[in-house]
Amino acid sequence: MKKKLFNDNWLFWNSGDSFALVWNVPDHAKTVHLPHDAMIEEQPYADSKNGGNTGFRDGHNYVYLKQMECTKEDLSTIKILTFEGSYMNTFVYVNGQLAGKHYNGYTVFYVPIHEYLQIGQNEIRVEVRNAAMNNSRWYSGSGLYRDVYLLESDKLYIKETGTTITTRSIEAAFAEIQISVPVINAGFGAKAFSVNIEVFNQENQRVQSELRPYYIKSHAQSDITLRLGIDKPTLWSTETPYLYQVKVQLIVNEEIVDEDSQRFGIRTIQVDSRHGLRINGESINLRGACIHHDSGLLGAATYEAAHRRQISILKAAGFNAIRMSHHPAAPALLTVCDELGMYVMDEAFDMWTRFKGDFDYSLVFEDNWRKDVLSMIQNDYNHPSVILYSIGNEIPEIATLEGSLLAKNMNDFIKQHDHTRPTLAGINGVFASGNQIPQITRDVVEQNKAEGQEIVGNVNDFMSIMESSMDKIVVHPIITKNLELATAATDIAGYNYMSARYEVDAQNYPNRVIVGSETYPPEIARNWKLVQQLSSVIGDFTWTGWDYIGEAGVGVPAYQFGDGGFGAQFPCQLAYSGDIDITGTRRPLSYYREIVFGLREEPYIAVQKPEHFGKQLIKTPWVLSDAISSWTWNGFEDKPIIVEVYAPGDEVALYLNDQLIAKKVVGDSLDYRTLFELPYQPGELKAINYANGEKIAETILKTADSNTMTLYANVNQFDDLSYIDIELRDAEGHLVTDSDQTIVVELEGAELLGFGTGNPKPLEHYLSNSTTTYYGKALLITRKLTDEAKVMITGQEIAKELLW
Repeated sequence: MKKKLFNDNWLFWNSGDSFALVWNVPDHAKTVHLPHDAMIEEQPYADSKNGGNTGFRDGHNYVYLKQMECTKEDLSTIKILTFEGSYMNTFVYVNGQLAGKHYNGYTVFYVPIHEYLQIGQNEIRVEVRNAAMNNSRWYSGSGLYRDVYLLESDKLYIKETGTTITTRSIEAAFAEIQISVPVINAGFGAKAFSVNIEVFNQENQRVQSELRPYYIKSHAQSDITLRLGIDKPTLWSTETPYLYQVKVQLIVNEEIVDEDSQRFGIRTIQVDSRHGLRINGESINLRGACIHHDSGLLGAATYEAAHRRQISILKAAGFNAIRMSHHPAAPALLTVCDELGMYVMDEAFDMWTRFKGDFDYSLVFEDNWRKDVLSMIQNDYNHPSVILYSIGNEIPEIATLEGSLLAKNMNDFIKQHDHTRPTLAGINGVFASGNQIPQITRDVVEQNKAEGQEIVGNVNDFMSIMESSMDKIVVHPIITKNLELATAATDIAGYNYMSARYEVDAQNYPNRVIVGSETYPPEIARNWKLVQQLSSVIGDFTWTGWDYIGEAGVGVPAYQFGDGGFGAQFPCQLAYSGDIDITGTRRPLSYYREIVFGLREEPYIAVQKPEHFGKQLIKTPWVLSDAISSWTWNGFEDKPIIVEVYAPGDEVALYLNDQLIAKKVVGDSLDYRTLFELPYQPGELKAINYANGEKIAETILKTADSNTMTLYANVNQFDDLSYIDIELRDAEGHLVTDSDQTIVVELEGAELLGFGTGNPKPLEHYLSNSTTTYYGKALLITRKLTDEAKVMITGQEIAKELLW
């Protein structure tokens, strides 16, 4: 089918009247261009019904309206609207008639509209009803936040879901692929037609072709399936993300009546407990990052450019896999993962039949799960980056009898439509144990008493013992038994925060394949050692690789209640548990992880904030410390400060102004991490790491001179979006981290899409033209409206003009 974007010139408004006899356009309607996140435009506030789940932003009921001109000839063609994502409860009306509806906020859906069209103007009206709160545990966004397309074709056409390509087998110099073309004849009368198939390599050279005749009855669908051989194929993997393209034509009487084009990669997937995960026959370990779907300052608005930048940064930081948490991925994200080389675990649901929010998807799950799982499969099928399907995340009922049956039904349904990809569920053993938690708590407390361990807090309170005794909790026999039922249906057992089980389960369940589907960031050294040692454990997915809006404060270090952690209060809006913050800045844990993965030789220096020296850090398991990479702490001269050095090797030496502070064994308390305490003095801090007495590398931090501070700005272009990094630097180019100030931007020839920082407690709106830098940094995201654009950046007594 012909496919064209349907994104421009929608009228949009917040609909407060659900029972409107006259569907007029209110005066306050405005013109928007998709993708459009209505929630990011809302002002966050402390009493939001969603609370910290969505970063203290509300959802509402929204209307999108667009006019469409049709001729008489148009009425004889098939017309289908494709919605790649609309959050949530979407109703599509054409000329006042309901043409389609869709409840899930993340899956692709199609609405045929040709039967409702008329000659002349046609009104396409989309109502998105997101006012029932709360319905999400994270920032969902609202409205038509992904692309919308108009598909058009003759009555004989290739179905809107498109051609699918499967790798059947791979040999040394040959691969066999299977191509399936779903053909529909929506007209009266049978049709004789031909299918012409051409396969092109990445250099646009034709490597295979086939022309075959077929016949189809009226109002019927025929799936045309054939196999083709590809000589000397280049295989797809993260190291070689090589893509082919298949072009399909339907031909009637030598006339092309419809066409389809799909990109694909040639690759195979195998998984077992002896060899682990194999891609194209080679064993790999997944260096994984969980991510949410929002794009930080852009909110949920989904741009391919934003994902291209995100995946590029994640890959450069050492990740080779992402887990889409906790819903199906956007087509734009998968396109980028195909092109750049990033493995994907795609996930169907965060809830099944038990609610996690008052008005979440559980309301319609039983009637809709098959449709939405099928949508995920159809969306993912040709994307070689997708290698795993997760049927759900931390589903409480998965270890019940009915829940285990539902897991089997879902697994079987997936295999019916795609047998090539392994399945799993992200299982939290504690959540899956429900009513048995009190017994687990009592047993662990008694075990701690028997071992002479100090009991802190209420002995009957699970949360009181969780932090100190989580490893004992997750290996409890009750959880062991529940996991047998919860993991029975899928190919892989996804373990959320249960790395203490890896070794014992590898021994007791020798055929069980395990993946750390969600893990605590500070535990990566322990986890990765086990991944490398145990063939049945295929990887680790940290929570999270990239920070996100919502679940506010879960990763924010705090020194009094309410400042961070589970009790974080407004204005905290970000989770702050990501290796990389929402602006794309790598945080210290990202470099620590890179060293653990064996991908970085240079030591990394992070410094704990001296204003909190000696105070008790209130932290969740997602927090390592409050350290940042800076040696600029004006006002703390001669006061104690703690320096963290992450490094490979066996020893690390720390120097301040060329004076040796100490030389210590690497990993004295945590692998690859060593702490130094010293009085702060400005100047040069240097770390050198050694192995067997031989120097490996060194890293230097220097104190910035805020008296010579100036504005630095740099444009990075990603497709149609411009990312402008703004920094406060001194005359020598050092980042000034202790003199944050409000900066204002004025644009000419460009549209402001987002402006802000990685601060989890932002003071300004992301759509305003001012922000306060965070440790010397800010990010401006724009879309150019003319060939040349200009921005004037103004701070306190400093300014910069930038053309691009």
